Amino acid sequence: MTEKGTLIPIGGNEDKGIETGEQYHLEFIQESILSRVVSESGGKEAQIVVIPTASSIPKEVSDSYLKAFAKLGCSKVHIMDIRDKKESEDPKNIEWIGKAQCVMFSGGNQSKITKEIRSTSLHKVLMERYKKDSLVVAGTSAGAMCMSSEMIAGGSSTESFIKGAVKMDMGMGFISNLIIDSHFIRRGRFGRLAEAVAKYPEMMGIGLAEDTGLVIKNSSTFEVIGSGMVIMFDPRKLKHNNEKILEKGTPMSLINLKTHVLANGDRFNLKRGKVKVLPLNAPFLTS
Repeated sequence: MTEKGTLIPIGGNEDKGIETGEQYHLEFIQESILSRVVSESGGKEAQIVVIPTASSIPKEVSDSYLKAFAKLGCSKVHIMDIRDKKESEDPKNIEWIGKAQCVMFSGGNQSKITKEIRSTSLHKVLMERYKKDSLVVAGTSAGAMCMSSEMIAGGSSTESFIKGAVKMDMGMGFISNLIIDSHFIRRGRFGRLAEAVAKYPEMMGIGLAEDTGLVIKNSSTFEVIGSGMVIMFDPRKLKHNNEKILEKGTPMSLINLKTHVLANGDRFNLKRGKVKVLPLNAPFLTS
């Protein structure tokens, strides 16, 4: 079945405060990417539901989204801060999902999203609408990582290409042929994404830089948006993959792991495995 909805995973973009605590590093999406989310959702009159479940500071994060969407002329924005599974069974919350044109997941901890929402009535309605309607499901950082069937739940960035550097879990299941990682360049997450695709070589690995996202249509083609890069690992033609036989903590071998570096305007067909790169003389796109 071809999904009618659109996925927009975004790599995150943190404010650069002096302090390192989350309260000083709220997720914020540049207007160019957020405006694309709005346009894909039908414009300024779209009903947008923001779910800050992943965040430990949902009030601050919610306020930042309300302000950001307001700058783009959007007034129909509803905050749905789900903190337990009971709230994912609440008929009022399910009703909001039923009438939304866009559902946006914030950053934070992706496991909080799956713990409180996956396999609930709200998740079921969300999946049905994504498959059958033109619903936009967007998410930044953790909100992007939770979109896949096999989700990166954590893992070391420093132990690059070492077995055990990545922890996997079940995701929300919006897309089954991608594994998504965020803050990819700044946090040096090459090793853990490489291990993820070694575990699941039938899936593509997507590393999203900050202020960078994808617009995924029909679970088959995506377009790169934003100012940064997308690092893509294609493991389908691996000639040597010793992940299964290694002990934890052992360096891995991955031979013929194809890598693409994509930027704004580039496209990829997931079914055909074909890249369409924006011509060199094309103007830079901001959305």
